[in-house]
Amino acid sequence: MSATTSTARTAHYARTVRTESGGPGLLLAHGAGGSVEANFGPLLDALAARHSVVGVDYPGAGGTPRSEGPLSLDELADQLVAAADAEGLERFAVLGYSLGGNVAVRVATRYPGRVTALVLTASFARAGHGFGLVGELWSELGRRGENELLARLLVPLVLSEEQLEALSPGQLEDAVRGTASTVPPGSGDQAALIKGTDLRAELAGIGVPVLVVETTRDRLVPRAAQQELARALPDARRAELPTGHLPFAERPAEWAALVTEFLSGRPAR
Repeated sequence: MSATTSTARTAHYARTVRTESGGPGLLLAHGAGGSVEANFGPLLDALAARHSVVGVDYPGAGGTPRSEGPLSLDELADQLVAAADAEGLERFAVLGYSLGGNVAVRVATRYPGRVTALVLTASFARAGHGFGLVGELWSELGRRGENELLARLLVPLVLSEEQLEALSPGQLEDAVRGTASTVPPGSGDQAALIKGTDLRAELAGIGVPVLVVETTRDRLVPRAAQQELARALPDARRAELPTGHLPFAERPAEWAALVTEFLSGRPAR
């Protein structure tokens, strides 16, 4: 039976809450252009079976209005913790996906006494030149509302090569149109946080258990960038998912199992 999702608002941020299990806190930090439901929806039942799950939609995503000014990792981290406060969660692990990994790291460095563990999936310590340029173009197209062009940029990058080449021409166009139709209004604002981010100095001081889940067929966040993230952490465990940049679409059950096993103290596979 599926757990029930409730939504509420903390400041101007919409939050998703699943607390039926009464388990330890788990905060969800989604990726640029996503939302809690879009990036974690297929995992929520499995995560909520063991944890009290709380996430927030960034400005311009899900139920949160677009921001009038530039976004910052500090603001996103603070709003995620504010959502935890609203649910009475004093301590919590943080699961960050893609850009949400950066948000999760910032939560850990701004609230070191409250974070128990981190799981960083398809994420990075710094964008590098290639991903940085993609982020710059993504941001500009998103801000202009050029959603079809943005979809044509992103679809070949978020799908693994095997997935992409298995599509017929009609299926490819359907994927582009479907992606364009779901681009949130704040996608460009969120993508602006990609270029120039460098968390390596912060990572060296993180003292909680960390699992880095590498999406091994990822063409948006290169595997080398994910491996650099793992190396920058003092004692990170590493696990692999043979997916492109969308593990929630390709292997949600395996991703959820890696998260829950790690957080329960069992070795990640």
